[in-house]
Amino acid sequence: MSDDLPIGEPMAHTASGALDDEDWAARFADLARSPSSEAGLPLAEAVEQAFALDGPLAKADPHYVAREGQLQLAAAVAQALETRGSLVAEAGTGVGKTFAYLIPLLLSGRRALVSTATKSLQDQLFLRDLPRLREALNVPVTLALLKGRGSYLCLHRMALARETVSLADRFALRALARIEQWSQATASGDLAELDGLDERSPVIPLVTSTRDNCLGTECPRYRECHVMKARRDAMGADLVVVNHHLFFADMALRDSGVAELLPTVDAAVFDEAHQLVDVGTQFLGRALGTAQLIDLARDMLGLGQQQARGVVDWQALASRCDRAARELRLAAGGSMREVYASIKLRWNERAAAADFCAALEAVAAACDAAVDGLSVVSETSPDFVRLQARAQQAAQVARHFAEPPTPEHVRWIDLSAQQARLVEAPLDIREMLTEQRQAAPRAWVFTSATLGDDDGLRWFTGATGLEDAHKLRVGSPFDYAAHARLWIPPRFPKPNESRHPEEVGRLAARCAQALGGRTFVLTTTLRAMQTIAQSLRDELSWAGGAIEVLVQGQQPKRSLIQQFLARPASVLVGSQSFWEGIDVPGDALQCVLIDKLPFPPPNDPLVEARVKRIENQGGNAFSECFVADAAISLKQGAGRLIRSETDHGLLVVCDPRMAQMNYGRRLRSALPPMTQAASEEEALDWLRALALHHDA
Repeated sequence: MSDDLPIGEPMAHTASGALDDEDWAARFADLARSPSSEAGLPLAEAVEQAFALDGPLAKADPHYVAREGQLQLAAAVAQALETRGSLVAEAGTGVGKTFAYLIPLLLSGRRALVSTATKSLQDQLFLRDLPRLREALNVPVTLALLKGRGSYLCLHRMALARETVSLADRFALRALARIEQWSQATASGDLAELDGLDERSPVIPLVTSTRDNCLGTECPRYRECHVMKARRDAMGADLVVVNHHLFFADMALRDSGVAELLPTVDAAVFDEAHQLVDVGTQFLGRALGTAQLIDLARDMLGLGQQQARGVVDWQALASRCDRAARELRLAAGGSMREVYASIKLRWNERAAAADFCAALEAVAAACDAAVDGLSVVSETSPDFVRLQARAQQAAQVARHFAEPPTPEHVRWIDLSAQQARLVEAPLDIREMLTEQRQAAPRAWVFTSATLGDDDGLRWFTGATGLEDAHKLRVGSPFDYAAHARLWIPPRFPKPNESRHPEEVGRLAARCAQALGGRTFVLTTTLRAMQTIAQSLRDELSWAGGAIEVLVQGQQPKRSLIQQFLARPASVLVGSQSFWEGIDVPGDALQCVLIDKLPFPPPNDPLVEARVKRIENQGGNAFSECFVADAAISLKQGAGRLIRSETDHGLLVVCDPRMAQMNYGRRLRSALPPMTQAASEEEALDWLRALALHHDA
């Protein structure tokens, strides 16, 4: 089938040929026990009947609404399953893409893997969506949830943590006590079960394992290992839910269970697929972090003094590794002594510096010394064997970074106040995905609300090698023209002007006052976020302070969202992590401001390398990279506004370039078809009208 032809025509929802409840159960149960071609019921027909107005979904949910776009996407997924083909599908907000791919999977009888963007989305699929659908369809499908090692309690590491947590650290001791108490009752060992445990807690690395420190079959608690239990469950299940980070980490390290699982599945589905390239390049390269080296030093000192005190000078070995790590951090930063936010440095800015080269060699030498010291006691405990392997690997990676990079990869330094990470990554995931797709015939489905701004979805397919896949774009069913307004201030400071962030804050304050809060401000940088938030506070203080300003970083993300929902008279100011994955339906959120067009930073080493490749191939880097990336990010940010058929709201893009520049037309067309306000007063009147309904 040609890529430019629609895959699966919309099917009418009629009552003709309706089945009674017993027939539904019998036919779907038969279908689930074997692939549809063997069950006698074509998968396309089963999918159409599942979505029918008299079908099992409608019977299970009295509020069920048939959506043409959802059925069109489900039909395309069914076709990919039947033909073991590849599908790239963009589905707008409200289409119901989750059910559109889950129902064909459940009805197909095929073994499948579903990958999501985050662990919270994993939990939503596994704990809510899949059980509901399995019950509604009455299919005997076994489900499993598989996360990375860092999500599961390691019983052996927890026992060691009792010896390493300082008695002076009351918060760490309290968190460890909670974990130990919970460990007595948990069946899964998934730390997500622990309410209130901050995912940034320093105790978590102490009670979880990594590929480096896991003892495998030599662990004294191996029979009770939660990671191994999760992997066994995954290998025995019909449908397994993973996440993108785990998928790519395992493809790179052959460690986390997916490499063993993938060859056994007939279908792989990637939801929120727009994140695949960034996640994939992160894991398919190499990295050396100073925090990783400091952890090695800490573990070596703790274990050595606990199990082999006096045999080796553990203090000297650990101090040498720790000192080498800290010197590498200083050398990586060069003249930048004070770093308040994570930044990326070009590799060639530091690679040739004498102190940087010396620091890399010092790391390799310190790790070599650790290997020699650990060899003395390696036969006494498997923990020492793993420590020795970690030190050996760190020495190898340090020497790798001392050599020049290959043309197919790009290197940079991630620098923060706490650590430096040396990173080497491929420019995209084409090679890896092509290799996996050619390895065995199976269905591959990639879906998201944002995969490009053209019918060929080239932004996504070009970076993934999926130009040959079938492509489908399904628009949102929401009435954006009636329910949403777009305002682009034409006479506004340009983003490069110093007063731009302050003016964004003032405009946000006017919007929040007209609406009574219920506003998000999405920023492209952390620096602008702080300036905008302060300007917003200053403006609102003149109005009596009735509207609260919440800012990213004050509390964990989940707590901020809960506080925003609990108090409607609020404005939440957030940067990158709030542009997507936030679902606030109803009138709790009715205004979203975006400070400026989200072009990728031109001095980002990965962006620079991609631009160079596009130009070397004769392409237009500004159009193919910068505008294309901005269109995707803009669609994601705008997607926070309208989340249901009854939502209303205003989107404000505080960047006059969107109205004035030639590429602005392309960016405006990438957004949902909102009605454009002609003036600020018209935009504020729209918000005042919405505010009248809050107390109605």
